[in-house]
Amino acid sequence: MIIKIINKNINPEGVILKRTIIMAGTFSQLYIQTVFAVKGRGNLIDKKWRDELCKYISGIIKGKDQKSIIVNGVADHIHCFIGLKPSMAISDLMRDVKNNSSKFINDKVFVKGKFSWQEG
Repeated sequence: MIIKIINKNINPEGVILKRTIIMAGTFSQLYIQTVFAVKGRGNLIDKKWRDELCKYISGIIKGKDQKSIIVNGVADHIHCFIGLKPSMAISDLMRDVKNNSSKFINDKVFVKGKFSWQEG
């Protein structure tokens, strides 16, 4: 928060000095960590394409005007550390991340059969 103070009153020499306080807008940022797993906790996220998936998920987060600090994972789940603006609902962001990333995995045919994330 930025506070600017301006003094303006009349002093004995006739100089006008007046005191007012002007406050700039408030900035808020929430930091969250999310973890979501492959449906059935299957070890389906292969090292060969894991980095590409993490970059794609990071791009989804940035595309929603949020701050992707780090996205990483292992064979059966992904971690996202996110700077979230208070105007964005976590559930809305994660719905979009999971929907778009599972579509990405299926379109690229990274796994046999249909890929999906666990519910929730």
